[in-house]
Amino acid sequence: MRILHVIQRYLPAIGGAELYMEALSKRLAADGHDVTVLTTDALDFELFWKPTARRILEPASTIDGVRVLRFPVRHLPLPALSYSALRRLLWTLARMSATPSSWLHWLARFTPWTPALSRWLATTDEEFDLVAGMTITFEPLIAAAQQFAYRNRKPFVIYPLTHLGAGPKPGQDAVSQFYTMRHQVELVVNSSYLFAINRDEASYYQRCGLPADRIAVVGPGIDLTQLQGGDGARLRQRYGLSGPIVGMLSTMAYDKGATHLVEAVRTLWQRGVNVHLILAGTILEQFRRYWDRLPAPDRNRVVLLGTIDHQTKLDLLDAIDILALPSRTDSFGIVFLEAWTYTKPVIGAQAWGIRTVVDHGQDGLLTPFGDVQALAEAIQTLIENPQLRCQMGEAGRRKVLHQYTWDHNYPLIRDVYRALVYQGNLTR
Repeated sequence: MRILHVIQRYLPAIGGAELYMEALSKRLAADGHDVTVLTTDALDFELFWKPTARRILEPASTIDGVRVLRFPVRHLPLPALSYSALRRLLWTLARMSATPSSWLHWLARFTPWTPALSRWLATTDEEFDLVAGMTITFEPLIAAAQQFAYRNRKPFVIYPLTHLGAGPKPGQDAVSQFYTMRHQVELVVNSSYLFAINRDEASYYQRCGLPADRIAVVGPGIDLTQLQGGDGARLRQRYGLSGPIVGMLSTMAYDKGATHLVEAVRTLWQRGVNVHLILAGTILEQFRRYWDRLPAPDRNRVVLLGTIDHQTKLDLLDAIDILALPSRTDSFGIVFLEAWTYTKPVIGAQAWGIRTVVDHGQDGLLTPFGDVQALAEAIQTLIENPQLRCQMGEAGRRKVLHQYTWDHNYPLIRDVYRALVYQGNLTR
């Protein structure tokens, strides 16, 4: 098969979607298929609205047998303001039924603005058997890829990775409404096939009109061999840590629950609870401002690592006693799988999608997003119950082995690709 994958970033840029696409693409390539990934030149996520963020300079490369083509992100004047203003305008117009979808797509093409990528799709004479796009909040890339597929009478597969939020119904809280705008939902419903990352996402789009026989729930997987070799003792010694450790591996942002986690641990310190906190991941400006306002004694007690390499990540997974990701903007949370692989219990937010990944009380705990006291109670419960931590961690590892390895999930995706390409019975 000749496969074209389209995504907002690709290795060496790291994120949940990026890891998902990389694992899938390299396995398809290893199976002998020709795989091309179209993406932007963003290394830092913030490049989409911040011109000074880091880029990947090489426009074309081959990574693990996958051809990667990168196209530059461009910016309107005053990009930090214009990017957010356009997204809010899109949200407002999408709620007005009289607004044509074509207007929404025209506005969305600037968020992010990648004219060279769109031009390549509009003019290339390369032929592909199947096109797939990932991450619905980058809908201009999805729309360009879908148009290319249908113009060439090829199936289009979508992995929306929709953040359905923590509201009373999926897609109804303030943040998730930016992932479920009318033109975004139409892109999903008009696709040949949907790979939903969790049951909540599948149910949401089925209610929006996508037939059940064009939907499969296939979460990401992990490669157990790539997660071996963590040395927690080495990391503890490096930072002089003894006693229980809570770790977070994610982008440091409010919607990810990073500020709430720090405040929960500060609450426990005030109670006299002995606990360390390690934060690892890209630090966004909003979190940096919060961090700079913290009292110096509290800042000095938290290990803020920023972006880390793979070995440090493994050491961190081995060192921690609890993994916390109390986020309302994750559609799955691959880091939960990675923590469970190391038999560590997890704490997540009571959010749509996440509730189908973490079984509350069995392999982790779920707390209301933004509820610092509830988060502190969950951490303290696990700290004070080593046997419960062990039971939850073991339950999580069993779940990973039974449901979430790539040996299990990759064939499910590959077989749908084959059916779309060779049997033609799943086309739009």
